[in-house]
Amino acid sequence: MKTLFTLAFCIVALSSDAQDRKLEHLDIRTSTVCDMCEKTIEENLIYERGVKSVSVDLATSAIHVEYDARKTDAAAIRTAVTKLGYAADDLPGDEAAFKELPACCQKEGCGKMPEKKE
Repeated sequence: MKTLFTLAFCIVALSSDAQDRKLEHLDIRTSTVCDMCEKTIEENLIYERGVKSVSVDLATSAIHVEYDARKTDAAAIRTAVTKLGYAADDLPGDEAAFKELPACCQKEGCGKMPEKKE
């Protein structure tokens, strides 16, 4: 009986902890245009602390991120994107990282935001 009570307590404690984890959603405007951009961002950003899922939408040039707000924040995720060599919202991509991107990305300017039209 004692073991059953302990097991039940553990299940309740674990399920309430899982419910407390609320994931935040972040959409980052970027300048990705090719499959290599998508692959690079998705394969690297997922390893950032707190990031639970990453998907790149090439049609809209957006990165969709789901993350645990207790472990990271939007600014840290944007910074991680820039460290990969890509622009994140109004933050430019890191120049040194941009030079390490595949040649196709450098040629197309994937890490650079398009000029704003006034």
